Amino acid sequence: MLYKLKPNILKTSYTLLKTQVFYYSKLRVAIIGQSTFASEVYKTLRHRGHNVVGVFTIADKGNREDPLAESAAKDNIPVFKVKSWRKDGKAVSEIVDKYKEIKADLNVLPFCSQFIPMDVINFPVHKSICYHPSILPKHRGVNSINWTLIQGDSEGGFSIFWADEGLDTGPILLQQKCTVDENETVDTIYKRFMYPNGIKAMADAVDMVANGTAPKIAQIKEGAS
Repeated sequence: MLYKLKPNILKTSYTLLKTQVFYYSKLRVAIIGQSTFASEVYKTLRHRGHNVVGVFTIADKGNREDPLAESAAKDNIPVFKVKSWRKDGKAVSEIVDKYKEIKADLNVLPFCSQFIPMDVINFPVHKSICYHPSILPKHRGVNSINWTLIQGDSEGGFSIFWADEGLDTGPILLQQKCTVDENETVDTIYKRFMYPNGIKAMADAVDMVANGTAPKIAQIKEGAS
């Protein structure tokens, strides 16, 4: 048997559904990092409707701001320039307190050269996700693309993973692979694949977290380096 709903009931149901979809598909995001790559991730997340509530980046180098700081400042997003998150082996409480005030749902670390305290990493309800330019667990740490080429890997790529206490050891959210050409250089593979695909993948990863579809796949021990 079919029932005809009254117009006001239909309108109410649609409004509730629309509100629920909006709530689950948008996040309050803190971006922690630096570089043009981080700036482009910032712009992409805002374009997709996520609410970037704060940007934490490195201190100015002379009179030069980091590109991430420049982009956020133009949009009147709070920018925090951090020389160091730690002092004498301990988290700097003033910085951590400022971070907590923005009440982010998720930390996004597109490219971050600083050691972030676990108090910050684990503070948001959705914790923190990071970008790393290798297929983890291979080539953890710095100069990952260099090591991909030095070791003659036929395949490269990047990983987006959940931050934990280790160095690039957290569970995998997503990975994308690419072939490594015979005459490949750090510059060519970065511009061809790591940079453009990485920006989109970071935004895709945030969408997955927002929609509850982001996996946490433990890294395998075999091949770790």
